[in-house]
Amino acid sequence: MTAAPDAAPALRTDARRNREIVLSTAMRVFAEEGLEVSLGRIAQRAGVGAGTVYRHFPSKEILIEAALARHVEGLVAAADRWAARAAPGEALAGFLVEVIEKSAGRRHVCDALTSDQGWPRAVLAAAAQRFREALERLLRDAKQAGAVRADIRAEDLSALTVGGAALRSAHPDRARATDLVRLLLGGLRPHAVTKEGEFRDSSSTRHETTVVRHCAECGARLRVNTTGRPARYCGPTCRQRAHRRRPSA
Repeated sequence: MTAAPDAAPALRTDARRNREIVLSTAMRVFAEEGLEVSLGRIAQRAGVGAGTVYRHFPSKEILIEAALARHVEGLVAAADRWAARAAPGEALAGFLVEVIEKSAGRRHVCDALTSDQGWPRAVLAAAAQRFREALERLLRDAKQAGAVRADIRAEDLSALTVGGAALRSAHPDRARATDLVRLLLGGLRPHAVTKEGEFRDSSSTRHETTVVRHCAECGARLRVNTTGRPARYCGPTCRQRAHRRRPSA
C-alpha cells in the first residue's frame, strides 16, 4: 500500500530521462545525417523503442522543433554564464566564440534555424526570442562599457556567428580556425586598427636627449636631425680644424 505513491514520480523521472535522451540524440543525428533522418533511426541511435519517441514527439516536425529549441536554450544559458563571470566586452566576445564553436559542423541545424519551415514554431520562436534578448543584453552592456562599436546591431552579430561557424567548419586546423574567428571578432572593437599615434617614430624624442646641441669646435648651435648619426660640428671647416688639432691632443 505504501509503494503506490512512489510509482508515479518514478515513472515521471524515467519519462523525463527518456525525453532528454531522445532530444540529445536527435540533435546529434540531425547534425550528422540531416533533417531527413527517420524517427526510427533516431530511436535506434538513442537505444529506446520507437514507441518511446512517438510518445514524446508524435511527429518528426515536433521533434525537430524541440531539438532546435533545446539547442537555442543552451545558448541562452551560455549568455547568462558569460554575463555573470566576465567584463562586458569579454562576455560578448566569449559568448560569440562559444556560439560559433557549438554551431560549427551543424550546417543542417543552422539551415533549419534560418529557414522558413512549415512545422509548428511556437516553442522554437519563444526560444529564439529569449536568445535575441540575451544577445542584445550582452551587446548593450558591451557598448556602454565602450568595448564595441556603437553601430553594431544584434542581427550583425547573428550573421557573424553564422559566418564564423562556416569558417570554423571549413578550416582543417581547429586551433588556427579559432584564431581566425577571434581575429574576425576583433573587428567589433571601436578601434580595431591601431591608432595613428602609436606608429609615430620616437627617434626624434630620443635624439632630443642624446644629440650634441652645440658645435664641439666653435660652440655654434646645431640643428637637431631626427635621422642618422647626431652631428658634432656645424660644418666642414670646424670638422677639419678639430681633426688637425687631434694629433697634438
